Amino acid sequence: MVTSNWIHTERLANRARMLRDGEEPLRAMLNHFQDRFKEIEPRIQAFLPKEDRFRQLREEAAELEATYPDALARPPLYGILVGIKDIFHVEGFETFAGTEVPPEVFAGPESAVVTKLKEAGALIMGKTVTTEFAFLEPGPTRNPYDLKRTPGGSSSGSAAAVATGMVPLAIGTQTVGSTIRPAAYCGIVGFKPSFGRIDPTGVVFFSRSADHVGLFAQDVAGMHLAASAVIDNWQEERLAPEKPVLAVPEGAYLQQANALEAFEAQVQALIAAGYVVKRIPLEVDIDALKELHLDMIAAEVAQEHAGWFGEYEHLYRPQTAEIIRRGQGVSEERLEEGRNNRLTLREHLESLMRDNGIDAWISPAATGEAPLGLHTTGDSSMNLPWTHAGLPAVTVPAGVGDAGMPLGLQICAAFNMDEALLQWSEYIGEEF
Repeated sequence: MVTSNWIHTERLANRARMLRDGEEPLRAMLNHFQDRFKEIEPRIQAFLPKEDRFRQLREEAAELEATYPDALARPPLYGILVGIKDIFHVEGFETFAGTEVPPEVFAGPESAVVTKLKEAGALIMGKTVTTEFAFLEPGPTRNPYDLKRTPGGSSSGSAAAVATGMVPLAIGTQTVGSTIRPAAYCGIVGFKPSFGRIDPTGVVFFSRSADHVGLFAQDVAGMHLAASAVIDNWQEERLAPEKPVLAVPEGAYLQQANALEAFEAQVQALIAAGYVVKRIPLEVDIDALKELHLDMIAAEVAQEHAGWFGEYEHLYRPQTAEIIRRGQGVSEERLEEGRNNRLTLREHLESLMRDNGIDAWISPAATGEAPLGLHTTGDSSMNLPWTHAGLPAVTVPAGVGDAGMPLGLQICAAFNMDEALLQWSEYIGEEF
């Protein structure tokens, strides 16, 4: 089994409670994270460089303490350090988006989700590494379980930063599998809410029809805390059965995974714990769906970059340039087909749930363990249908594969059932 000195438990819910209660002063907290950062960051490379990072954080922490002297009045994420994927605009930080294109090209007002995090009391640790424009061209970040393996992408730095305990919380995005897959590869919890439930305003978009804002933490309880702080109209009172009825989507989709033996062991563990698990054929043409989704996002990224690509094409890396050129050739009719199919697929998946008495789908969070090498960020096939349909998804750590690298279990619910999904995921995650 792979072991690593870089992994460190950092549960968001517990850290937030200690900071709010005053059990841990902000100064002591920053000293702890500064020591951790100095030890880990040079090898993992999860963050973009930032001059005087901790001096600035101490100034912001002092302002936070002055604003909230009363522990009972402190907001939910008081003093929590957050990593921000470098396609989100943050006041005081440039946005590089993982590219050599000049950052002033992307300048814009602070992202809505970053502002919400600050309002909830969070402190911004810095920008985390992203693949170029959140697509396929990787950055320098390593997988903390094995430095020779990818952490996944495109939210590479966010996943690795949380897995190493350099921050308890990070944000990323998912256009196909860029939150769930890296979370699984790095052995942490990833959450992709229902499409649009976290406001994406202020991001350098790849595809406005597919981009979801995602969250990373080490514990589902902490994820619940963070989600409730950044999602409008969060309904804590929404009731959910303690043990949901689960479904395995049988067919071509599931057969894409190469760790099916491990997945079956996860299923059996849930059955042994008292969960009802049904096996439901998922009759979706996966290959056709991949092509349709790719055409849709390619057309939209070509639109987003129409001006930039014309001027800076020579600075774009090969795979990014290729997807933009592909998008330039996608017809308006094909683009609309992709956009319309999102709701069609959602209705199909939810009708299967209703007809079969299913609360949530379970499947592998990735096709297998994080692959060797830093030239690829892995395969997002297991995330595609749920992302295309805009359904909420969570991955929880669920053991290790043959190489000793983390595996994740992906849990997906009906649209807007995010609150229930996180409740279920906390119980389900306790079984592994």
